[in-house]
Amino acid sequence: MDSITQAALGASIAGSIAGKTLGRSALLTGALLGTLPDLDVIIDYGSAVANFTQHRGFSHSLLVLMPVSFLIAWGLWRWKPLLGYGRWLALVGLILVTHPLLDAFTTYGTQLFWPFGQPVAVSSIFIIDPLYTLPLLAGCIAFLYQPPAARVINAGLTLSTLYLAWTLAAQQTVMERIRPVLAQAGLEQAQLLVQPMPFNTLLWRVTAVTPEQRAEAVVGLLDGDTGPSLEYFPRRPDLAQAVTGFPEAERLAWFTHGFVQYQQAGQHILATDIRLGIPGAHPFTFTLAQDSGQGWQPVTSARAPRPPLNREALPLLWQRITGETPVLCLATLSVPPQGGSC
Repeated sequence: MDSITQAALGASIAGSIAGKTLGRSALLTGALLGTLPDLDVIIDYGSAVANFTQHRGFSHSLLVLMPVSFLIAWGLWRWKPLLGYGRWLALVGLILVTHPLLDAFTTYGTQLFWPFGQPVAVSSIFIIDPLYTLPLLAGCIAFLYQPPAARVINAGLTLSTLYLAWTLAAQQTVMERIRPVLAQAGLEQAQLLVQPMPFNTLLWRVTAVTPEQRAEAVVGLLDGDTGPSLEYFPRRPDLAQAVTGFPEAERLAWFTHGFVQYQQAGQHILATDIRLGIPGAHPFTFTLAQDSGQGWQPVTSARAPRPPLNREALPLLWQRITGETPVLCLATLSVPPQGGSC
């Protein structure tokens, strides 16, 4: 999740556990601890793909954060012994553990068990979701105004947790709605990703991939009887084969669970993480290989410029959420003619 949300979550947990004892300083302590795991972004791992895939790595691993909690709690206890070591440990441990757990609900991926296993990505909440964050901020504001505001800050934590549970229920509803459509299209065996569109959990993006093609759909919980409409995008299995065995290509495929789109641009092969963003506006594209004249050779990956945000399309998202617009074409972020399809 975004830094504001993580800071608000950490501050809320600290206020709930230690607000009566530490006062307003509990919020600052919790906010700082809540952003601590994300400081890994300052590390340069030597290439664009490495920086992309190492983020949310060791600093988000439960196997690292749990033992580190004991050390940080001991240091804070020596600093302010007014709060017992047990409560410091509960405060630090909960904040450091909930940070990666919350991140795991997003699509990016969180290496909860680094250095073992693949990243965990539940994909039930967008990286910025006001309905999750606002209850936490409300509790923190109430605490600052009149500490310890225990009821308000605990209510914020409860509401945000219930909202997170709602995202799972909404995601499951969309999955049940899209599976018959995919089966009818012969895509019942396709690898499936269901994730919310930006800033909400009423409108969802569905991505189904096979080696030869991928299908995308926008599904709204307020669609009524309107069935999802699939858009098809070709894939380049020849380019995927060309970079097979290249370390950075393998790393990117591992990190994205295979949701990678390859394309050729001149003498280079580019790879795009198609989980993030939307077609035509994916933020993470990397150069992986170059034609040396004797075949494709790996290169140190570089990130391509981020595509500009189409602000004119944002009102269409709201119209699609409410059901006013029954179909939204992802490829162009436009509405087809009445009765037409993408």
